[in-house]
Amino acid sequence: MSTPVETPTPASWTFAEDHVSPSEAVAEARDEATVSGLTPITTGEAAMLKVLTRAVRARAVVEIGTLMGATGLSFLEAMEPDGILTSIDAEADNQNPARQFFTKAGFPTSRFRLIAGSPIEVMPKLRDGAYDIVYVAGDKLEYVEYVAGALRLLRHGGLLIVGDVLWHNKVADESDESDEAIIIREALEAITESESYTQALTPVGNGLLVAVKD
Repeated sequence: MSTPVETPTPASWTFAEDHVSPSEAVAEARDEATVSGLTPITTGEAAMLKVLTRAVRARAVVEIGTLMGATGLSFLEAMEPDGILTSIDAEADNQNPARQFFTKAGFPTSRFRLIAGSPIEVMPKLRDGAYDIVYVAGDKLEYVEYVAGALRLLRHGGLLIVGDVLWHNKVADESDESDEAIIIREALEAITESESYTQALTPVGNGLLVAVKD
């Protein structure tokens, strides 16, 4: 008779999140986001992003939501030496610190493109099938549009990574009808119904959906 799997305790979640320490550059960018009143990715998310990036040997990554640069640094640190990060954010103020963190960490400007503008307007201008990873964060109310645009951008075998998919435990609560929870559920449903992905939803950080384009 098999032993039932026990639900991890909060101490186990903390242990898992802190298992891999972030680089000094990522830690500094996370701190800057927190000081600015923003919620950065967790240390567990940073580690997961680096593993996924290395796994597909990414050379071209699109990031929706720059958020001071902690996520972008996680990608840059794990990408191939000639890899280029394209980071899109509607708020230019989020990108100025990111640029400083990227250059401070030793990445030349040729390794990243910071585009200030609406992701919904910018994504259609990017090249079809040219990207190894599309990472979706940014405005939760636009997640459905971001996910729809990502499919065209990804090469076969590329990764769609969607952050904050559990959204403070609201998405799993079907009685929660807040706008963010509803839109995230719709985005997750769209990924499932597209039949274009092999996917998994992990409880890392605030929830991370990882899908491989078939």
